[in-house]
Amino acid sequence: MSSTEVTKDKLAADLKVVIEDAEELLKATASQAGEKVAAARLKIQDSLDVAKGKLARLGGAGVEKAKEAAAATDDFVHEHPWKAVGIGAAVGVIVGMLISRR
Repeated sequence: MSSTEVTKDKLAADLKVVIEDAEELLKATASQAGEKVAAARLKIQDSLDVAKGKLARLGGAGVEKAKEAAAATDDFVHEHPWKAVGIGAAVGVIVGMLISRR
């Protein structure tokens, strides 16, 4: 995973937390009256709607990349089945050695 993908994943996770926190704040202030509070709540709700849309698009892009990676892996396994078995066995041995050291 590249640093750009890690940054996007971190940004998406942070954005999700901010959205959840803002929604909780809106729920907590639902009983507050006043023109300024109502205007602020409306502005926050609009911003949340935009952020949710961006988060959904970001998640959709991640799903598409995952599908592409799965298709590429499937193609590789079908074209080189013995290499795939060898790679899987090697990874299994390495993981087993790492686990046994603990």
